[in-house]
Amino acid sequence: MSFPKQIAVALVVVGGIGYYPLTVYGTEQTIRAAEAGAILATINVLLGYAAVAYSIGKSTTVFFKYVLGGMGIRMFLLAGLLAVLIRMFGFDPAALVISLGIFYIVFLALEVLFIQRQISLRQNT
Repeated sequence: MSFPKQIAVALVVVGGIGYYPLTVYGTEQTIRAAEAGAILATINVLLGYAAVAYSIGKSTTVFFKYVLGGMGIRMFLLAGLLAVLIRMFGFDPAALVISLGIFYIVFLALEVLFIQRQISLRQNT
């Protein structure tokens, strides 16, 4: 299965697991913040995927520049967006950060497996 499809499946599965508790115990504001966290994490992992897809097969310097440098840039952007969403738009900080964290961890595991698989394929050919 392609990486974007894996992300979509993970998004549906994790979102499905969180749907019941959010709708039963959460407010509309909590649900909105959790959805925003999921969206931010999804955009983040897709940008990471683009960096890996572009840099795989290139020199080690290019690979690390795009993957690790891109990771640093994405972290700063995420931190800035979190601050904006919480301060300017009044998103529930706990729901936003917890949702982002959960999706980030799941997506990071998938991203590491993807990178490992891509490097393994390159070494075997």
